[in-house]
Amino acid sequence: MICRVAVLALLLVAALVPPALAAGGGSTGRLLVSLEQRGERGEPVAVAAARRAGSAVPEIGLVTVKPRPGESLRALAHRLRRDPRVRSVQAERRYRPRFVPDDPALTDAETANGTPPGTVVQWWVARTGLFEAWDLSRGANALVAVVDSGVDGAHPEIAGKVRETIDADPSGAAGPLVDETGHGTHVASLACGGSGNGIGIASAGLDCGLIAVKTDFSDSSVAESIVEAANRGAQVINLSFGTDGERATPVAVADAVAYATLKNAVVVAAAADQDTAEQGDPANIVQPTGTGSDLTSNLGLSVTAATFSDQKAAFAGRGSQISLAAYGAFERGSGPRGLLGAWPQAETVFDRGTSGPPVTPACRCRTTYRGDSRYAYLQGTSMATAIVAGVAALVRDLNPDIPAADVVRLLKETARRPAGTGWNPQLGWGIVDARSAVEAARRLDRRPPVSRLSAPRRTRKRTITLRWTGEDTAPPGVEASGVASYEIWRSTRDRAPVRIARTRRTTYRVKARPRSTYRFFTVAVDRAGNREDAPGRPDATVRALP
Repeated sequence: MICRVAVLALLLVAALVPPALAAGGGSTGRLLVSLEQRGERGEPVAVAAARRAGSAVPEIGLVTVKPRPGESLRALAHRLRRDPRVRSVQAERRYRPRFVPDDPALTDAETANGTPPGTVVQWWVARTGLFEAWDLSRGANALVAVVDSGVDGAHPEIAGKVRETIDADPSGAAGPLVDETGHGTHVASLACGGSGNGIGIASAGLDCGLIAVKTDFSDSSVAESIVEAANRGAQVINLSFGTDGERATPVAVADAVAYATLKNAVVVAAAADQDTAEQGDPANIVQPTGTGSDLTSNLGLSVTAATFSDQKAAFAGRGSQISLAAYGAFERGSGPRGLLGAWPQAETVFDRGTSGPPVTPACRCRTTYRGDSRYAYLQGTSMATAIVAGVAALVRDLNPDIPAADVVRLLKETARRPAGTGWNPQLGWGIVDARSAVEAARRLDRRPPVSRLSAPRRTRKRTITLRWTGEDTAPPGVEASGVASYEIWRSTRDRAPVRIARTRRTTYRVKARPRSTYRFFTVAVDRAGNREDAPGRPDATVRALP
């Protein structure tokens, strides 16, 4: 089971700065005009011809204006930009308060020895860019399946978050809402645990829902778990476990992963918890050997663990099977040894240890946080994988039109790494960056536009005037690219339709022959290249009379 246990230590952190303000509250309908000359009260004629609105700051050459009646904002901006005394013209935005959940682990100060001052319990949240990401997406409509040892369904970080359960454990153990080891509860709490509830921790995916899947980690059980999770509509499937990779990958598990991707699920698997280039199954299924540096060659994401200093954790996997990284440890030999997460109330296998084989010592990972002993510190690629799963949930919630393959690529492309660098064998494409990922998803238009054509039913004229309307829509919070053009299609005498024109206009005239019947429809194409599907029946049928 991929998880390095941590010694008892509280990741508490010096209080964050009071909530900042975030952009994105919408446009004010005004323009920010920055002048070449600063510190002067005079204004160019172009600015004087606009309506003053908002603030003026002579020290930095700022004037705020809005259009006069009858002039559009775009026309005013165009006129201002032609004036050589104007340095820049930008649409003014309105800020809104930054959203910060009230979970105390986001602000409580860390007390473990060796931790830099100002570190908070959930230090990885800010460093992953989650506060900014949560301003745009809170994950409420995303569903993450955690295939693991089950979850403690009574835990306050889990209760209310479980949408479905799947029992793929044939051993006869208690069901998916009982976790005998603690691992599944911890992973689930980092991915989609209760957030904004005033207790404990916040999860990466904030408000995302959970499918709790209990497995005995046998090949057949894992294959069943993945397939069932995909069938239940999981948009993200978290696999925080693996093998040593010494034996051939079972066809059944590879088939299950492929099935899940065909069902449009983002499969996220943990890399090895040892410094090796072989990550074992299922990580080496989603990112096969030699493909890590290829953005397009994968069935999901293989995740290694990064530390507080943005380096690969000493215990974590590396090499060409690594997709990207997320925080899974603090630092070797100093500070808190792991990430704080939920833990079952009852004593677990990890608490007791096992007599083997192999012998596993007691983890001593359980801790009491704010008087509640249902928490523990664990470090490992398992924890890093859960964070990536939560970030993927935010992306899928914001922009449900993005297919799973594009989400995988987007998370790689937006991962944080030194400027000008690409993939490397230590951290893959870099450390997952929730802010950049969600921002990129907001600008990714994958929804086709729609259009509707109208025309007279009958005409004695020798031309037919076609008119149509079109619209390019997008999910809330996503930028629609806008309709670029329309195709006009026509069929006669039950023949297959043919395209007769492509235009940006919304009217078109075609010639008509007497005693002929014509059928028309339009297909809209937007600036992102999305193409409207042809309708099942024509928009309009026109009969040309004698």
